[in-house]
Amino acid sequence: MINIQNKVDCCGCNACGDICPHDAIFYKTDNEGFWYPNVDKQKCTDCGLCEKVCPIININDLKKNDLPQSICYAAEHKNLEVVFDSTSGGVFSALADIMYKSGGYVGGAIFNEDFSVRQYISNDKNDLLKLRSSKYLQSHFDGFYKQVRELLNAGERVLVCGSPCQMAAMRSFLRKDYDNLIIADYICRGINSPKVWRKYLDSFEERYGHKVVYAKAKSKEYGWRNLTQKVILDNGKAYYETKDQSNFTKGYLQTNVYCRPSCYDCKFKGYPRISDITLADFWGIENIDSLKEKNLGTSLVMINSKKGERFFETVKARINYSHVPFNSIEDGNRALNISLEHPKVDRKKFFDDLDKMSFLQLSEKYITENKTLLVKIRCFLSYIKMILRETQCRPVPLYQFFRYNTLKEIINGNILLPTPYCTIEIKKGAKIIKKGILLLGRKRFRKSKLETRLLIDKGGLLKYDGGLTVGYGADIEIFENAILSFGGGNATNISTTIICGEHIEIGKDTMLGRHITIRDNNGSHFMNRQGYKNTRPVIIGDKVWITEQCTVMPGVKIGDGAIIGALSLVIRNVPDHSVASGHPAEIVDEDILWKY
Repeated sequence: MINIQNKVDCCGCNACGDICPHDAIFYKTDNEGFWYPNVDKQKCTDCGLCEKVCPIININDLKKNDLPQSICYAAEHKNLEVVFDSTSGGVFSALADIMYKSGGYVGGAIFNEDFSVRQYISNDKNDLLKLRSSKYLQSHFDGFYKQVRELLNAGERVLVCGSPCQMAAMRSFLRKDYDNLIIADYICRGINSPKVWRKYLDSFEERYGHKVVYAKAKSKEYGWRNLTQKVILDNGKAYYETKDQSNFTKGYLQTNVYCRPSCYDCKFKGYPRISDITLADFWGIENIDSLKEKNLGTSLVMINSKKGERFFETVKARINYSHVPFNSIEDGNRALNISLEHPKVDRKKFFDDLDKMSFLQLSEKYITENKTLLVKIRCFLSYIKMILRETQCRPVPLYQFFRYNTLKEIINGNILLPTPYCTIEIKKGAKIIKKGILLLGRKRFRKSKLETRLLIDKGGLLKYDGGLTVGYGADIEIFENAILSFGGGNATNISTTIICGEHIEIGKDTMLGRHITIRDNNGSHFMNRQGYKNTRPVIIGDKVWITEQCTVMPGVKIGDGAIIGALSLVIRNVPDHSVASGHPAEIVDEDILWKY
């Protein structure tokens, strides 16, 4: 009977439970959130099937294939919408499309309602939306192997995808190869604890007071390389955390602390691959095939078997692909051959604290970086270098720098950083609330004398909650007692005009193209119409893209994720994730996502 003495000897594949004819095996989840098999000795007949199916015990028999070396490709789906919604280049979706088209079944990992993960299989192509994209956590396979076997024995065509250990377990469970089965796995760095993941999701409710209703790893809206975690709450608000902001991602990549114990001595690395096809992010693609590098994700495809080779031929019409040398894939994909390094923090203490602390507290103790003195010195020198570079060491911008920043602000990096040819007037009683660096008059042509102007009148307020870059040629005027705010991560191109007479709010990560005008007032010009107001607030949401030569007029609200087409005059509200274009602007598309 199966008897796990050391947790490193169990990958949690659930195959032993599915193979048991007497239902003698059940699973217990430990304090780390991982499940392990236990045996009901009253039901067990000691037939040994559970040991015969274990992929770790039988790894030497399983590690074989009929191609002497994997055939490798860089690939992406031809449908950009599919690429956007995929973890890498969308090749799994292309494989699934072909299987569905033949009337076959596709199996993979999906989220449950509580964002735990289970394996699921169907022949309904509409299910591809929930199967697509990696989940990055342990997936429960209980009952899945039996479903697959029943379908195969009934003559159905089947494509299944899972981690290398799970797909090795599939081979072991089935005991033979089936011509009507395609097995796909992926290059796995290590599988995360469902318990830690749930704690991370709970942290959004702690911070924002609403429950998570959607979660997606590696959202493409900030580029594939940013590894952005996207979360949507039940109030409709979307939050994005890049690899530098998400403590869940940083904990996974930097501390290695919450992967399954078997991941630190993975038996499924290297060659030959057990699956027919291996999929992965193609890290290092920019060094091999620059034409495919759009920061939207490129798939590495490894064809490991003759059957996989034949199936891939049927998929090629749906993808853009190029053959790459086998020896070119390993440098950027070390997890192909090397097991996860052991945790860099105390694992036992981490999981003991997991039951006592919120994820925010846990992150502060174990995940948030404490920079060494050397790192701090390097950062400070880089900071000083940036100040000297942007001011070009000219007397006027250096004078303005020290005039408009206190010593405390300079030390903490919360500064107004002017470039040459900036005219700044901050009247008595005006205020700037700074968080990060406001780079005023950023130049693409460093010798340009195009003037950048910033005026804050008496009682006026400019505030920004993160980095803000204002391109050269801008004219920003904040009138008496008016408020202009930026959510952070904002940038404007050349010749932006912002005239703020009451309140203009520009959300986080919103970008302004060339020659944009935003105003909340009519310059004290009045008309003989009931209800006319000289000023009306302008509210622009998070991650909005206002393209080129657009004008946003008083009283307008632009929703999160929206795009304003070139040469548009915006005089009415624009909903979230829509495209508005024209003069005046009208809604021309909806439910769009976009990447920087």
